[in-house]
Amino acid sequence: MLDASPAGNLVEVRNLRMYFPIHAGLLRRKVGDVKAVDGISFDIRQGETLGLVGESGCGKSTAGRTILRLYDPTGGSIKIDGVEIAAADAETLRKMRPAMQMVFQDPQASLNPRMTVADIVGEPLLEHAKLDGPARTARIYELMDAVGLNRVFANRYPHEFSGGQRQRIGIARALALNPKFIVCDEPIAALDVSIQAQVVNLLEDLQDRLGLTYLFISHDLSMVRHIADRVAVMYLGQIVEIADRDALYENPLHPYSGALLSAVPEPDPGIEKRRKRIILQGDVPSPANPPKGCNFCTRCPEVQAICRTDEPKLTEVAPGRFAACHFVTRDNIRAGSTGRPEAIEPIQQGALQ
Repeated sequence: MLDASPAGNLVEVRNLRMYFPIHAGLLRRKVGDVKAVDGISFDIRQGETLGLVGESGCGKSTAGRTILRLYDPTGGSIKIDGVEIAAADAETLRKMRPAMQMVFQDPQASLNPRMTVADIVGEPLLEHAKLDGPARTARIYELMDAVGLNRVFANRYPHEFSGGQRQRIGIARALALNPKFIVCDEPIAALDVSIQAQVVNLLEDLQDRLGLTYLFISHDLSMVRHIADRVAVMYLGQIVEIADRDALYENPLHPYSGALLSAVPEPDPGIEKRRKRIILQGDVPSPANPPKGCNFCTRCPEVQAICRTDEPKLTEVAPGRFAACHFVTRDNIRAGSTGRPEAIEPIQQGALQ
């Protein structure tokens, strides 16, 4: 597990859990929980970008929203700029909102269709900044310039813009209060490929100019490799590996990380033809009923008996590198091997039931 955080961390998350209750029956009694986020821990350093990747439904977006307290966490600790916000009251959260903002996945759904661009971008200023009319208008124009929007568009409505322009409006709104930390929740997923590059380049430029810190959530592994400094891999509500970007992409330690990266297309046809694709068997288990032991044991091609009974902890196996696997340890990393056993016959879905 991650221990005490070193100086220089802007965001510190420890054992964060976000469970959604399941109610059933005539009296709607609670009969269980959907464990969307189940005990994740990580740090984000000042000025860096941490990429959070994983397949759909693994809890990435829920984790991002919970860190910003858009959801009230079930348990755990969240510190942003040294302030504990996991159990903070409404007044403390209100004071912290300018420092932490979010860029949402769908710009069409996250912008009020009845508000103009000036109203949308200026709304945070009305809530948190004491600016008179001319000063607020000047700040709105400044933000539009920063994200590459023409000032002439200030009185237009969201439906009059393309997807990329709407996402720029969302970014301008997030920047309005000079935040230190921004959660980017798949900000390019709904955009065309050419527009994706423009938005990512804009985010990088703003980070260089303003010293921003990002949690970049995405399932586009190629884009994460481009923008992130470090990468965390998430599976079924838990983080299974954290590493520097190049180290993870060149030598993934956790079996799930390897399978995920093997699905990324290789532009060189010769290399692509020689690559060995890791195809996982079965479906992702339900977060309402995760498997005993390792969450990945029902699909792992290298599963052993211990995986089905004991849950592996996220431990540091090399400087700055963490993995949650029984067969990836500091000792066998030093020896130049992951220590994992030879691949065995993949477990078919339902074999552990």
